[in-house]
Amino acid sequence: MIRCLAAIAATLLAFPVVANEAEIAIIIDDLGYRHAEGLRAVNLPGPVAVAILPDAPSAASLAEAAHSNDKEILVHLPLQASVDDGRDEPGSIGLDTSRHAFNEAFADAVAKVPHARGVNNHRGSLMTRHPGYMRWLMEEIMLIDGWFFVDSYTTHHSVALDLAREHGLPSAKRDVFLDSERDPASIAREFERLKNLARRDGVAIAIGHPFPETLDFLEAALPTLERDGIRLVTLETALDRQKPATTGHAVLNAAMP
Repeated sequence: MIRCLAAIAATLLAFPVVANEAEIAIIIDDLGYRHAEGLRAVNLPGPVAVAILPDAPSAASLAEAAHSNDKEILVHLPLQASVDDGRDEPGSIGLDTSRHAFNEAFADAVAKVPHARGVNNHRGSLMTRHPGYMRWLMEEIMLIDGWFFVDSYTTHHSVALDLAREHGLPSAKRDVFLDSERDPASIAREFERLKNLARRDGVAIAIGHPFPETLDFLEAALPTLERDGIRLVTLETALDRQKPATTGHAVLNAAMP
């Protein structure tokens, strides 16, 4: 018996349990209007992804700059929000859109963001809860080889991730909004929450915006991640690692319409 236990112990020591490395991925949304801030986002250290609004005046130039810096680029597709606040982005797709018009709007958006490799939604708290429209979206994305989808998760009623996975599309959802509140203390608190989620789940995804406060924080914080045992990874790396979506922690700050 003692010999048996000793043999088991020796086997366990020979194959130590290795803890999962905590990984985070970050997207900076809404690029295309403030060119200087957009360039700061493109120049953030590490594989920070950028999501570019297709009809913004600097969309193409920032996409080229991001590509030159080996950043992942997403089409930040404008979708109708549940709140009619007059902030609809040009080219926004709404509930009155026919399938033909939807396809044309999507193709137009893709053409305006060179080097893109995926899509995430801009706003869309109304559209992303409708399975029919999300099915159309996933079918269009599937036609482009190698593309993926990230649900910005602006409402806990979103069915977008479920439809993406139903179609076999590489996909994930946002866990944390870094800057729903723009003050540095709030951004730091959400960044710490992002790291804690990554430690718990293995991977977590954040979205931020090209606000001066967010960029200042990330320029200082990203180089310190390895010291905290956190690895910044590309979205493609994070996609297959993220657990199936729930209505849990991501809802807590789903404040973007």
